[in-house]
This record gives sequence, structure tokens and C-alpha cells, in this order.
Amino acid sequence: MVWKRIASRAAVAALVLGLTACSGMTRQGRNTAVGAGVGAVGGAILTGGSTAGTLGGAVVGGVVGHEINK
Repeated sequence: MVWKRIASRAAVAALVLGLTACSGMTRQGRNTAVGAGVGAVGGAILTGGSTAGTLGGAVVGGVVGHEINK
């Protein structure tokens, strides 16, 4: 239980730090990065922190973020 809490907090921290690097990106690139980050956190939460769930969420979120505003 403690490891899941640590992993989820680390994922949120990585997402926040990653978003600061988006300042020079295009809108589509920023949407892709944000979608991948949100998808990774969502996938980790929904699957109890499994690697496959986290990666799957990142992929799905990245694709959705990429396709927004096309």
C-alpha cells in the first residue's frame, strides 16, 4: 500500500515537472505530452500501479492528446 502511494506521488511530480518543459513546444506537441502524462497517471491508478497499465494509459492518452484540435 505504501509503495502505491509513493508511486502515484512520484508520477504526479514527474507530470508537473514535465509540463514545465512544454513552453517551447507546439500546441499539438504539448497536447500529446499532457495526454500521455495524464494517461499514465490514470492507467497507474486504475490498474493498481502495474507497468502495463501505466504504459497503456500513456499511449492512449498521448494518441488522444495528439488528435485534439487537428
